[in-house]
Amino acid sequence: MSTAVHLSLTSDLCVTPLGLEGDADLQFLLVGGELMKVRSSFWRKNRFYKLQEDCTTMWHESHRTFKSNQTFSIDEIDSVRKGRQSEGLQKHTEAHVEDRCFSIIFKGRRRTLDLVAPSGEEARQWVNGLEKITSNRRKLNRQQTSEHWIFNCMRRADKNKENKMTLKELKHFLRQMNIKVDDTYAEVLFAKCDKSNSGSLEGPEIEHFYNLLIHREEIDVIYRKYASTGGQMSVKDLLNFLLNEQREVATMEDAVGLIERYELDDSAKQKNHMTKDGFLMYLQQEEGSIFNPAHKEVFQDMSQPINHYFISSSHNTYLMEDQLKGPSSTEAYIKALMKSCRCVELDCWDGAQGEPVIYHGHTLTSKVLFKDVIKAIKEYAFKTSEYPVILSLENHCTLEQQKLMAQHMRSILGSALLTSPLEHQMPTAFPSPQELKGRFIIKGKRLNKLDAVFSNISPGVENDSVSEEDEAAEIKDSKTDSSGQKAKPKKSKMKLSKQLSNLVIYCKSVHFSGFDHAKHNQAFYEMSSFKESKAVNLAETAGKSLSSVKAVHLAETAAKAFIHHNMTKLSRIYPAGSRTDSSNYNPVPLWNAGCQTVALNFQTPSKEMDLNQGRFRSNGLSGYVLKPDFQRYAGSEFNPVTLTKGPWIKHKAFHVMVISAQQLPKLNKDKPKSIVDPLVKVEIYGVAADTSSKETHSIENNGFNPMWNETFQFDIQVPELALVRFLVEDYDSTSQNDLIGQYCLPLTSLQNGYRHVPLLTKRGDVIPSAGLFVHLMLLDAK
Repeated sequence: MSTAVHLSLTSDLCVTPLGLEGDADLQFLLVGGELMKVRSSFWRKNRFYKLQEDCTTMWHESHRTFKSNQTFSIDEIDSVRKGRQSEGLQKHTEAHVEDRCFSIIFKGRRRTLDLVAPSGEEARQWVNGLEKITSNRRKLNRQQTSEHWIFNCMRRADKNKENKMTLKELKHFLRQMNIKVDDTYAEVLFAKCDKSNSGSLEGPEIEHFYNLLIHREEIDVIYRKYASTGGQMSVKDLLNFLLNEQREVATMEDAVGLIERYELDDSAKQKNHMTKDGFLMYLQQEEGSIFNPAHKEVFQDMSQPINHYFISSSHNTYLMEDQLKGPSSTEAYIKALMKSCRCVELDCWDGAQGEPVIYHGHTLTSKVLFKDVIKAIKEYAFKTSEYPVILSLENHCTLEQQKLMAQHMRSILGSALLTSPLEHQMPTAFPSPQELKGRFIIKGKRLNKLDAVFSNISPGVENDSVSEEDEAAEIKDSKTDSSGQKAKPKKSKMKLSKQLSNLVIYCKSVHFSGFDHAKHNQAFYEMSSFKESKAVNLAETAGKSLSSVKAVHLAETAAKAFIHHNMTKLSRIYPAGSRTDSSNYNPVPLWNAGCQTVALNFQTPSKEMDLNQGRFRSNGLSGYVLKPDFQRYAGSEFNPVTLTKGPWIKHKAFHVMVISAQQLPKLNKDKPKSIVDPLVKVEIYGVAADTSSKETHSIENNGFNPMWNETFQFDIQVPELALVRFLVEDYDSTSQNDLIGQYCLPLTSLQNGYRHVPLLTKRGDVIPSAGLFVHLMLLDAK
């Protein structure tokens, strides 16, 4: 058994996080104290908060009926912010209490907890303590997380706090663990562990029960196959496993290093052997993960022009919910930026108090001050990624408030705001993400050509200056042929301030009048926005209302033209206005056509956001992913609609064996006897020829350690554009299956062999103890 957790139900063991023994800030949390909870200028209540002895749960008093004691898990905390950094504290507290304030930001939609401590020193201790313990939780490996989870389930099952486990408590514990067993099996398991025949388990008996519970037969089989040296894996055996099973480029030194890091038995380590416990520990580390650790860092060439990259992009970034009546918030920008979003949208309107505001115009969505949004962007833009952020302005303001917008951006963003071309001469191509590190780029309308910066030409007002979303609404019924040509609609004119216009350098918004027009008339820095339906039409489905032969030809022509357009220009795609619930469209066909800024509603959990998270998981979460060669260089004949021979065809056979899952969460915690019936879907997204899905059978009443051992094969033509998504669902014969967890990554970022797959919630947060165990082989097809 691992030495990471000693299984006893006594309150003084197994609770102090490793490395924080005797820590003063942790002890402060365990004692707790009174804090003022702030919800509005009028609602301010003193409440007692403390960290419970398990060091994973915060307790606080509540004056709600039937809810006098409330808790939340440390794992629910996204971040802790010192000072008046939340919208609530900025609105409802005064500047003189700045040093006493802090906020707890939660994952998902749980409301931010705004708190004021009695003193600045106490606020510092609360923030330091919470940051230490949340950081500690995130650093736990899968085995440690699993042990903590099991241990806490045991503590909850020990209803009378006697530090023992009766048969009744054992049955309750198994239900908490998402396992349904019949009474006979539970009794047999209990009797096997109750060596003292006392009618309850304690001490070593609980440890014996734990070992029976966590035993993984599939690991036994793999270990026995390779442990050929006295029943253990020698360094040579381990190297044999790494080379033949994991298909890694490994050396004897690599194998020795794994033993040194993960072997728990000192006597085995001295002999350069790895025991089964050490082997399991290795498989549950980064080296045993499905995701290639090398891709967790920036590994791609970042010196290409920015239009050569897919760029993580958000639509209606200010919204927390739907676009009809949902709240607008600076918090929405913070969440997107912390997820490495590199292109955010600012929908700007005149504010009643002379200050421009951001909201979804002509709807009931709430408003947030433009300057507050810019402050939040400045603060959080480069915390996750140091690469450039594009501010996409949808400008509906009068000249006076446009001048104020420009003034706010200059004063708040300072030297980080790009206000002239990098080389101080007329550019002929985009700069690279490397050259633009830490910079903000404004996307919007400009009164004149960029070369006017280097001349004394005085700008006039463009006749066709219209907001892109308004323009899209006006032309939604106009017809588009294969080259993108369409009848010119009437354009609503708007006046644009020189101050705002001058901030637009590399991303000047222009009306799209067809690929041929763009090729001969658009400068490289002039970019167009496309509503999703129009973009998909150009990318893959143009002309399908015509005869099938002609339709295919037109689709091929449009798709190829779009790809070549995106080799020299930037394209932005946005969801249709009819998506009032802020739902999302499939971004994959647009990436296939080389579109860079495919904007999605980050606030809406969906399969499409899973794919976006998967696309940008690699390259160090930089928000920039280099497009394949065949989408970047002129002369490429690549067409995602109809594949022809070319360097993009790298025919692969992808073998997937779904072996087992571990500690899947209960979906209905209000029903103690509710147990999941899990199944696994493996989905491939890429060019149409590669898109496919297969699924296992469901397993009844076992979310703790279900085992499938089912094998699938996928035929992949263009692996560089393919994503693989693992989806675990709770099977229901009478209604739609419920999501348990999912994980998506680029096919080119996975590791072969026996791998653990982490599982994420629908909002993209890691489920700490859960995972899949699979065997993967991505091989050249014969």
